[in-house]
Amino acid sequence: MTAATPDAPQPAVPYGTPEAPRIAVRGEARLEVDPEIARIGITVAARGRDRRSALDDLTRRNTGVLDLVKSYQDAVERLETGAISITPELTKHGRGERVRTYHGSVRITAELTDFTALGELTTRLADLELTRVDGPWWALRPDSPAHREARKKAVHEAVQRAREYAEALGTRLSALVELADIGAESAPPAYPQAPGRMRSAAYGGAAEDTPAPLDLEPQRQRVHAQINARFTMAPPRL
Repeated sequence: MTAATPDAPQPAVPYGTPEAPRIAVRGEARLEVDPEIARIGITVAARGRDRRSALDDLTRRNTGVLDLVKSYQDAVERLETGAISITPELTKHGRGERVRTYHGSVRITAELTDFTALGELTTRLADLELTRVDGPWWALRPDSPAHREARKKAVHEAVQRAREYAEALGTRLSALVELADIGAESAPPAYPQAPGRMRSAAYGGAAEDTPAPLDLEPQRQRVHAQINARFTMAPPRL
């Protein structure tokens, strides 16, 4: 086994040394910001005396809903079709089972960035027969600047906290040893709503008999970031 020489690099000591004491702190930031996107779920239903008529009815209603959502153009960032089903309904009486009618449904998800358009689109969809609207669910984009801002504030808080500990000992920080990202995440949309009200102006040339748009208020989003940081400091005089 080769003996360590004075010039060889020394192994790191987990908790520092008297010559280089370590400070371990946590930095944390919480922001509350306006949402960037809103999602709504649309369920289109249909029915018919036979499978084909139910399918034709579902196709017609689905096309109408998609055309309506697409008419909002740039306000719609994403439009996706989910599960589709055609289900027979059997009679409850009689010796043998018979199909009484068929029920069809298709699930559509729309993501919008224009919340004024959202209010009108939601009411127009809800005004359609056999159409259900769920939502909206407010959110931030994964690459939202709010996440970056929260991480920066968490780092600044960790540095400030470590400096205060060092100053309390009459010394100063000398180096950063470790920075660990605990995670930054956007909380679910279950928080107080934003104070501002959405406008009720018509969007996209709606017909005169269109119901008045819903007056929606976006829910504020909370962004949380935490980091652990370790620093070395100059030896204090105790």
